[in-house]
Amino acid sequence: MERAEKQRKMWEEEEREREKQIPVFTEPKKCPPLGLESHRVENDQLLSSSMSHHGLGPQRGRLNMQGSDDEDDVYGGGWCADSEERDHWFEVDGRREVQFTGVITQGRDSKLHNDFVTSYHVAFSNDSRDWTVLHDGYAEWLFFGNVDKDTPVMSQFAEPVVARYMRILPQSWNGSLCMRVEVMACQLPSYFQSENEVTPMDDLDFRHHNYKEMRQLMKVVNEECPNITRIYNIGKSSQGLKIYAMEISDNPGEHETGEPEFRYTAGLHGNEALGRELLLMLMQFLCKEYNDDNPRVHRLVAGIRIHLVPSLNPDAYELAFEMGSEMGNWALGHWTEEGYDIFQNFPDLNSVLWGAEDRGWVPRIVPNHHIPIPENFLSVNSSVAVETRAIISWMERNPFVLGANLQGGEKVVAYPFDMQRQAKAGTDNRGGRRGRQGEDFDFNEETWARIQRQSESELRETADESMFRWLATSYAFSHLTMTETYRGSCHTDDVTGGQGIINRATWKPVVGSMNDFSYLHTNCFELSIFVGCDKFPHESELALEWENNREAMLGFMEQVHRGIKGVVRDVEGNYIANATVSVEGIKHDVKTAAGGDYWRLLNPGEYRVTVRADGYTPQTRLCMVGYEVGATPCSFTLSKSNWDRIRQIMALNGKRPIRLVPQNRGGGTSSGAGTGTANGKANGKANSNANSNANSNANGIGVRTGIRTVSGLSPRQVRLRRLRLFRLRQQRLRANLTTTTIATTTIATTTIATTTTPLPTTTSTTPQPLPETTSSWYDSWFPVEDPINTDDTGDTFLPETEPTQDYNFEYKIDDY
Repeated sequence: MERAEKQRKMWEEEEREREKQIPVFTEPKKCPPLGLESHRVENDQLLSSSMSHHGLGPQRGRLNMQGSDDEDDVYGGGWCADSEERDHWFEVDGRREVQFTGVITQGRDSKLHNDFVTSYHVAFSNDSRDWTVLHDGYAEWLFFGNVDKDTPVMSQFAEPVVARYMRILPQSWNGSLCMRVEVMACQLPSYFQSENEVTPMDDLDFRHHNYKEMRQLMKVVNEECPNITRIYNIGKSSQGLKIYAMEISDNPGEHETGEPEFRYTAGLHGNEALGRELLLMLMQFLCKEYNDDNPRVHRLVAGIRIHLVPSLNPDAYELAFEMGSEMGNWALGHWTEEGYDIFQNFPDLNSVLWGAEDRGWVPRIVPNHHIPIPENFLSVNSSVAVETRAIISWMERNPFVLGANLQGGEKVVAYPFDMQRQAKAGTDNRGGRRGRQGEDFDFNEETWARIQRQSESELRETADESMFRWLATSYAFSHLTMTETYRGSCHTDDVTGGQGIINRATWKPVVGSMNDFSYLHTNCFELSIFVGCDKFPHESELALEWENNREAMLGFMEQVHRGIKGVVRDVEGNYIANATVSVEGIKHDVKTAAGGDYWRLLNPGEYRVTVRADGYTPQTRLCMVGYEVGATPCSFTLSKSNWDRIRQIMALNGKRPIRLVPQNRGGGTSSGAGTGTANGKANGKANSNANSNANSNANGIGVRTGIRTVSGLSPRQVRLRRLRLFRLRQQRLRANLTTTTIATTTIATTTIATTTTPLPTTTSTTPQPLPETTSSWYDSWFPVEDPINTDDTGDTFLPETEPTQDYNFEYKIDDY
């Protein structure tokens, strides 16, 4: 028995030894990216054995690096080795010892070439001289790379490798030896903090949220701050997911008169997740700080109605979220399920405005603001995304003043116009310098370059160029790293001139953008804020990105109070909606909201502001905008005008404009130059009664409708002829103004004697002066800025000379 017991114990011990020798599979350690894609790893940390040329150097070997259309320039889409070299390697310097756990590789971004690495070895070093190739126990570990140029492929190490330097040694490739790389690494515990680490100061949820988690987070915020938050949806996606919005205000659910409305939107492209998470963090921050009695947050909540929409394209985000932070490529989740890019899926109102400007129709026929959406754009069969329709409807329901959409893939603030406008006269197809009629100009190089720069800048500017530049600057300069342009931009050299802001049309022009539509169709000034090079950063980087953007996001919201604000009422105190607010010198107007209130973003200065409303006499005020915090109050009270009666008269005479003309021309009469009664006989009994009523309402001033027809002339010739006749009348007016009161009275008596119906006699020898209100409606109907110096004078109306007290006037309706 004792011998058997010893044998059994020996067998058990041998079994335990065998179990120790059998390798137990453990999941590889997962670490965040070192920062090649996000540019936390700088250019001098990347080296290579060779490069085909400078545009394809090691600094281009970052994951998701985008190349330009021109393959020969300095912005290639990856690192490419010199084909004549024999030993190839791509090196990453971690700056200190780290735990390397894996590599993500990708092929070259190119429309012409299909280059990618199919297999490679990995080597490590602590001094960059002695290298150890990773070994699997039998041979050097061969990792399999890509099978196409766009899809990222991750290779994980069985165990972390502690080192400072890592090299990728390509062994086989398709096409040319080109690749883009991201390295996975964990920082080692140390007594000092790495420059790539940050300790968050705010207690927020720093992680990525899918659709269900996003909805739950918004619900939690609403429950913590029920008095200042409200959750609603602006519509549904093509797959039926609701597009949720969070309203933050001291009176949620209701627009308060005098309180501006602001919006932040994100997720136009589903794979650009950083903006989405920033808005979710902003919701949490405002709620927590409001409950903690932060005075700045209390002012924001009390003074602004804030709308936050974290995901405008929820369907595409779910697709990108499923692939994960590092495994999604540049395009996956960019478009909607139906294949639309929401940001550039809006109606092209730029072409409508610019075409009208070229024809001289602005602002008489086509307004310079609130341009209507073209017919059939929103029809059932049109190529408009479901999400775009929901956004347009949401914009029209709320009187937004300022807003920004958060995007990714770059680090810059872009402001409108986003669409490129072509020059009327520029270079010909051969690059020659030609004018409007094709004639050659003899300019030297310096003069030609200056003219080109001036013309190009004018073609892209909005009427509020200076305001947009300030808004963009307020965000870029408050961001902690956006103006660090000495490192260059994400994919090219710095395109902002060291400012961190750029006009979108000079950078990457698009047609039908959300920003241009917002500016031309609504009151809202909107910009695009590109918050980072990495569209879908790792969760470990969210805390750092929040610190970079927090102050900029808060400060940008406060810019909604910059400029003037006010309320437009009538004399009885009733609010006037849809009144037009014009600022002299800025050819872009805004309208009042349903409550009669308005906001006009302006830089500090002195402005002449005019308010016009249908059926009211326009009013002009001088409004001062200072440097102090808060918008300058500038309200208006409008009085009723005689528009209704004038429209009736114009409707009876073909809706032709009415102007003031003298009753007598040098003592004689011409055909159709009689009084309103004589004209009434010529035009019929019905018109005579209408004109007589108009005469009585205008204190005896007659209405004349001399009808003339011009055949065989073009519209321009007709306008020019009308202008020449108009000038002749002015000359006769000036000549007649030199006559004395006695001569005028004699001529008037002779004229009255020739008419069939005598005019009522006056008790005063001096005629009454013309009231000022008789011409105010005319100025609002045809606003003319500079009728004398315009290029096409046939399309303008010159002002009448100012009448004297001894000269009688009457209404006249021209028909040429």
